[in-house]
Amino acid sequence: MLIKSASYLISSPDHTKSPAADRPEYAFIGRSNVGKSSLINMLCDNHKLAKTSGTPGKTQLINHFAIESIVEKKQAGAPATRTQQSWYIVDLPGYGFAKVSQQQRRQWEKMIENYLRQRQNLMNVFVLLDSRHEPQRIDLEFVDQLGAWQVPFCLVFTKADKESQREVSKHVKAFLDAMRKTWQFLPQHFVTSAIKKMGREKILEFIEGCNEEFEKGGREAGIV
Repeated sequence: MLIKSASYLISSPDHTKSPAADRPEYAFIGRSNVGKSSLINMLCDNHKLAKTSGTPGKTQLINHFAIESIVEKKQAGAPATRTQQSWYIVDLPGYGFAKVSQQQRRQWEKMIENYLRQRQNLMNVFVLLDSRHEPQRIDLEFVDQLGAWQVPFCLVFTKADKESQREVSKHVKAFLDAMRKTWQFLPQHFVTSAIKKMGREKILEFIEGCNEEFEKGGREAGIV
């Protein structure tokens, strides 16, 4: 997948104010300061797209980015085909340690829940986890909640360049082992580094496949 363009579209206080659900959408969420904006910028190859900040809780709205990409597929004995895919990236407020009032936190939680459970074109939620740390209860509780809501998600372990490969692998395994206590099947996971662009191609390949599923579903429903 080649990212042709990526641009900020709109920030919404509620999922009902979001853009039309006419293309596949991918949400990114994690604890505050987990490297969400840096990951989004790395995926889109645009370091100025999502605003990064050292201040936890900076993202407070549902932020949509419009992405245009090109997919080229080669078939034996035939010319390569190029197709364009249009999709959204959504930057959601972080959860956890932001220094905000309880009332503000409850408003964020309700806004996020309504979005995750009611946004019809949401193909996948990328849950970001800091690969430098042991499993955190708040992260395990969040993925359990996604499971209860039947929201599809993947795990993205960030900042893999900040620790040794051995430590990162240990923390990834520990989180997956913690999930195995209550989950029969584990979600797909990615290990990433925004600095080294680690995991970029694998995540974009995953998104490419989801985009094709969305388009196929639209054709079958007579929408596309």
